[in-house]
Amino acid sequence: MSKAAKFFTISMLALAVTGCAVTSEPIDRSVSEQRARQDLQSMFKDQEPLSGPLTLHEAMARAVKYNLEARLKVMEEALAKRQVDLASFDMLPRMAMEAGYAGRNNVSASSSQSVLTNTQSLEPSTSQDRDRDVADLTMVWNVLDFGVSYVSAKQQADQRLIVQERRRKVVHTIIQDVRSAYWRAVAAERLLKQIDSLMARVDEARGSSQRMSSERIGDPVQALSYQRALIEATRQLEEQRRALSLAKTELAALVNLPLNADFTLAAEDGYQMPELKVDFSRLEEEALASRPELREQDYQARISAAETRKAMLRLLPGLEFSAGGHYDSNSFLVNQSWADYGVKVTWNLFNAISAPAAIDVAKAGESVAAARRQAMSMAVLAQLYVANANYHEAQRQFQTNQELARLDDQIAEQLRNRYKTQSIGELDLIQGELNTLQAQLKRDLSYAELRNAYAQLFVSAGVDPLPKSLPDDRVATIASALQSNESRWASGDIGAVK
Repeated sequence: MSKAAKFFTISMLALAVTGCAVTSEPIDRSVSEQRARQDLQSMFKDQEPLSGPLTLHEAMARAVKYNLEARLKVMEEALAKRQVDLASFDMLPRMAMEAGYAGRNNVSASSSQSVLTNTQSLEPSTSQDRDRDVADLTMVWNVLDFGVSYVSAKQQADQRLIVQERRRKVVHTIIQDVRSAYWRAVAAERLLKQIDSLMARVDEARGSSQRMSSERIGDPVQALSYQRALIEATRQLEEQRRALSLAKTELAALVNLPLNADFTLAAEDGYQMPELKVDFSRLEEEALASRPELREQDYQARISAAETRKAMLRLLPGLEFSAGGHYDSNSFLVNQSWADYGVKVTWNLFNAISAPAAIDVAKAGESVAAARRQAMSMAVLAQLYVANANYHEAQRQFQTNQELARLDDQIAEQLRNRYKTQSIGELDLIQGELNTLQAQLKRDLSYAELRNAYAQLFVSAGVDPLPKSLPDDRVATIASALQSNESRWASGDIGAVK
């Protein structure tokens, strides 16, 4: 090889190696900033404005419609539907079309040789043009492949139904999270102003005491003890404030409102005790029939059974039909276009060896699915019983906290009267009002827990808070449906609404 040829070969090799090298450039910060701005716009885009105080059912409706996790499940369901449509195309015959140009640099010629004398028996000849146009359209349909594809499409349809059940679960969870956050936010609205007012009074009392200490008025130890008691009161108030300050932010995140949005809550007056009017055995039946997790396992069992059928189908020979049209511009052909067709039986003999093992695996999958469903049924019943125990315990705790809050309120009123007549000091009044605030906080949080525990009974039973279809997707329509369903539950009716 000459030096020039070697140099050319090495250059081409270096160029090929360089072309195969892959590098990745870091994303510029301006691109990330632009993406962040677009995300902020899209997260809250096309939402119905909040026109007044936010009610509980409106908050739930906004979460169902706008919560990003719920949106994701809707998109997953739409994707599953498209996958079902795509799987249906696998049942169609295979159809291939080819068209092109074929050529060669010399004549395609051949000769013959005698098998008796080993001499050439025919001079070289050709029956094909050097350049020609060709086209083929062929359709092949295998009955066995059709059967397997049909079963696979049914499995894909069941997968779509599984996605629907998972979406039901997400809706149940989101609504329950909104309910819990809403009542804690209501407690925050009720008590934060009182906490801030009392903290301001405590700061004022601390300032007065520190001034008296600096002027050496009174007993120093008593003054320092007084200041310590005020600081302890401040610490307790700060802990209460921290427990409540994030409640509205959590609620805003769940209903997909801007986290800095200023909104008020439409809380009902007083504390209504929810009562369970549904027979518990009816809740047990509904839980085993309607819980999304168990219905998902029902579909998984169907998918496993279909896998067994597919393994058995693969044991059978395949019947294949074929038909096609062809064109070749070769001038030596008598017929430049023609059609052909045929029928043949195909059978992969190795399937007869592997199919029994595949069937055993598929049947084992069915057994596992059945065992998983039974284990999950027990877990679902356990959750229902725990929810029932939590509900009754929440009732008792709320009643106790409500009574304590009433007594502390009466004590605070007496302390105010005594403070006005200078029978007690300001520290005693502050401590009494602090006790009242703590009792009110425990009462409101226990009420939130009671409402949450009551609704958790129906979630544990798999009762849907929304009907299967709504006339439209406006927030008001969804909120009305939620409120209507909860009214039915309160009256003891948990039947499905279509």
